[in-house]
Amino acid sequence: MLTRKAHFMMLSPAYFTEVIELFCPTHHYDRPPPLVPMHLTTKKLILVILMLTKLYDFNLGSVTESSLWRSTDYGTTYEKLNEKVGVKTILSYLYVSPNNKRKIMLLTDPEVESSLLISSDEGATYQKYRLNFYILSLLFHPEQEDWILAYGHDQKLYSSVEFGRRWQLVHERVAPNRFYWSKLGLDKEPGLIHLETKALYVTCKLQNCTEANKGKPFPGYIDPNSLVVQDEYVFVQVSTGGRPIYYVSSRRDVFTPMKLPKYTLPKDLHVISTDENRVVAAVQEWNQNDTCNLYVSEAGGIYYTLALENVMSSMGPEGNVMIDLYEVAGIKGMFLANKKLNNEVKTYITYNKGRDWRLLQAPSADLRENRIHCMLHDCNCSAPLSIGSIGAELTSSNVSMFITSDAGNTWRQIFDEEYSVLYLDQGGALVAIRHTPLPIRHLWLSFDEGRVWNKYSFTSSPLFVDGVLGEPGEETLIMTIFGHVSHRSEWQLVKIDFRSIFNRRCIESDYVPWDLHDQGERCLMGVRRVYRKLKPIARCVMGKTYSVTMISEPCDCTESDFECDYGFERRADGKCTPAFWFLPSSMSRTCTTEHTYLNSTGYRKVVSNNCTGGVIEQYTARRHLCPSQAPRGLHLVTSEGKLTATIASNVTFLVFLEEGDGSKTSITVDFGDGNAFTYSNVSSIEDGIKHIYKNVGIYRVSATAENSLGSETVLLFLHITCQLESIHLSTPFVAVKNKEVNLTVVLSPSQVGTVTYIWWFGNNSEPVITLEGSVAFTFSREGISIVTVQVSAGNTILQDRKTIAVHEYFRSHLLAFSSNLDDHNPDVAEWRLDVSRVIKTSMVQVMNPEQLLVTVLPGLPTAAEFFLLSDKQLTEGKPDKTLSELVLSALNQNLVQFTLRPGVQITVYAAHLSAAPLVDTSENHSGSAMLMLLSVVVVGLAVFLIYKFKRKIPGLHVYAAMQDEKEQEMIQSPVSPTDSTPSCSSQRELLTSLEPLDTEPNTQTIGEYYTVHSTLKRFFY
Repeated sequence: MLTRKAHFMMLSPAYFTEVIELFCPTHHYDRPPPLVPMHLTTKKLILVILMLTKLYDFNLGSVTESSLWRSTDYGTTYEKLNEKVGVKTILSYLYVSPNNKRKIMLLTDPEVESSLLISSDEGATYQKYRLNFYILSLLFHPEQEDWILAYGHDQKLYSSVEFGRRWQLVHERVAPNRFYWSKLGLDKEPGLIHLETKALYVTCKLQNCTEANKGKPFPGYIDPNSLVVQDEYVFVQVSTGGRPIYYVSSRRDVFTPMKLPKYTLPKDLHVISTDENRVVAAVQEWNQNDTCNLYVSEAGGIYYTLALENVMSSMGPEGNVMIDLYEVAGIKGMFLANKKLNNEVKTYITYNKGRDWRLLQAPSADLRENRIHCMLHDCNCSAPLSIGSIGAELTSSNVSMFITSDAGNTWRQIFDEEYSVLYLDQGGALVAIRHTPLPIRHLWLSFDEGRVWNKYSFTSSPLFVDGVLGEPGEETLIMTIFGHVSHRSEWQLVKIDFRSIFNRRCIESDYVPWDLHDQGERCLMGVRRVYRKLKPIARCVMGKTYSVTMISEPCDCTESDFECDYGFERRADGKCTPAFWFLPSSMSRTCTTEHTYLNSTGYRKVVSNNCTGGVIEQYTARRHLCPSQAPRGLHLVTSEGKLTATIASNVTFLVFLEEGDGSKTSITVDFGDGNAFTYSNVSSIEDGIKHIYKNVGIYRVSATAENSLGSETVLLFLHITCQLESIHLSTPFVAVKNKEVNLTVVLSPSQVGTVTYIWWFGNNSEPVITLEGSVAFTFSREGISIVTVQVSAGNTILQDRKTIAVHEYFRSHLLAFSSNLDDHNPDVAEWRLDVSRVIKTSMVQVMNPEQLLVTVLPGLPTAAEFFLLSDKQLTEGKPDKTLSELVLSALNQNLVQFTLRPGVQITVYAAHLSAAPLVDTSENHSGSAMLMLLSVVVVGLAVFLIYKFKRKIPGLHVYAAMQDEKEQEMIQSPVSPTDSTPSCSSQRELLTSLEPLDTEPNTQTIGEYYTVHSTLKRFFY
């Protein structure tokens, strides 16, 4: 039995008292235990294992202890290294340099301390370094072993060229996981970094990322978290009008929009692969939810054709999208995919990178030799093994295990449950462990490609298996099983050495040749390949020097080596014909920047296909000289894809030409403000045209392409805006029932661009929308009415609200005050409300408070107005004239006074009857002198008030003046290039100098609630 031949070692439970997890295991279960790092590294056939264990306190909800273990005998014994890293140090992560396995980095728990430990001798010794930031993730350079990028918790990116011993800040506000190292042979410098910051794609140098040497390969803003740098391609996304536009740059060339079939209309796009100079993208289209379509590109990554429709997709545990597509390692061009067809999920296979797909063929019989008459419908694990089900469609029940030993042409069932399989000696032997939540103590071993399985015990007591660890690669003959006896027990490791069951090394007679084929077709991807395959009866060790391929020779090209070109679709007879939306002449668009173009035959060779001769001349696109033609398909957009910009900001215009000789076509851009520039050819404006607008308005921007054969012009209407800071709603305090009243909104600054006003009156549920800041309204009911206005300018919406008292009859009189009140008037709304309340309190001594309203007017000198309302029970709806005379008599006799603060007594007067107290409050003047002085002062005061408060006093004087003086909104603002650039603040200052408007802070952003007093104490706002 295996227990007598293989070497087993179970570690003592006393060695491990914490939770053990794998950091990067070669083979493991789908449900690894939480919080595990483990690393293996080999040197001269000696395997070093590093294991980081943690003790998690569920009561505290945190890790309280950690231990670092090291083995140099493939896990037979372990040394605890806590003394070398610090007894009280709590470790969180373990990293290994991908270029030098001897270099190890450990990160401490940032909740305790922010430090890292570095080893250069495979984890034998460590040096500790303090950090002034918390590391969330690390990115090692693909070639330079000491170069590292670290992403901090505060969105800052740091770099180190000394393997973490010293760090330097690279950039702030970097998007998470959107930073990349440069690639040798593509980027100009090896130390270049690609990153996304503040919705911009930026490149900068490793040790000198200053504004002066930053590069901006993409001219304009991109969608957040859209930058992808993968192999020789760079991808960004820009949304315009609610639709995403995807751009690609190949070999760091200029960005070009990705050309999917015209009516693809993607909701989302994910780059699946960029191997072998082509892009495989999964696109979720407008009518898909749980599926997506696969598209493949030519070498430039620009033009895409459909490879497979309705591939199953799902959301991963971290919000990432999972696509049911598997690329078979070691066999170029072979993929498996789960496709939804007629609401059933079926598995398809391709051998030529998606050019042709067919259903996966089910085995002829099951484990019990029962005949099967259907197709195999799920294959989503690593070949040559598969987890699947047999039936009309894929189901989660009745899951079985299948194996293929001829690259997917035929399949055999090996288990009727789910198992995890470890390959020994490059597939010369297979080890299977049951995937179950129950404890087990057996494993299965096969030496004949899974035809016969032998059952062995690997432990005396059942063990909950949590993972299997093997040497990196598939040459291993030693494996370690780790798990626990019970949920409360300590963790145990079981080491199994299979070397003793192989008694010799393989020789040539142990192999047989095998042709790779697809249902008998041996020319796949333009090549015929013959492999060496171990005989099922051979019991020998192949070793690391085993060579798989024997023969590889090209085939003559046939139609099957070509896929449909962009804009062409495959018919039922296999021929590629133009899609209904495609104009073949549009493929000559490269003539805008080049002198020749490729005239497509409707076909293109599958990328990485190595066929030669045959029909290659017939199907390959031919290069032609660009014809002379007038410009067509001129496009003018802003770099951000928006039709609005802020005053004094740099606006970048992009001009594209679809057809026409770009080298001989001039481009003229008229910015609509009196400035226009002409460029000699299209290539001179590839990076965009920048312009600054100096005034708010709507500008008619035009671009004209012209050559000797004709011209074409395109227009763009650009809104230049200024940030709206505040609004002020001017209304009367009291309005007459059934009489029209003017309401006006004052903006600050006064010119902000296109503005929309939304008005709500009283309890009306439907608003009134206007483009003017004034509106006339008639209140038909008496009582309190609330007017709310919202002003929308660009992305800003501000709101103001006022309360109006509506009455059928009332009398109003102006009030004046002793001059000492002006010394204490800050001219703010809150102060006026409080003083209005105090004045009313002082006047109610001579009348019913329900019949009196008082409001203090803005500005200096301080003035107010009081309103006498009717008592309908006594006066039949009209104000009592006797009461009015009584109030005025009290005012003229200095009977209305109030105390503003200790020592400051204020007297209230009726300004329009007797203004003498404003000049002199003594009683020594004669009656005739008083009458003469009264006449002069009344006239002067009336003129002053009309001038001073023409926008503040209610009635026709206020609103007629405001309507006449309102400045018109500018539609087009041509200016001289020599004019200075005004800012929003300078415009506001100009407005303020012309007229002292009321600027109390009554405006708030929409969404907040503004409280109004329940009693009427305000006349004008």
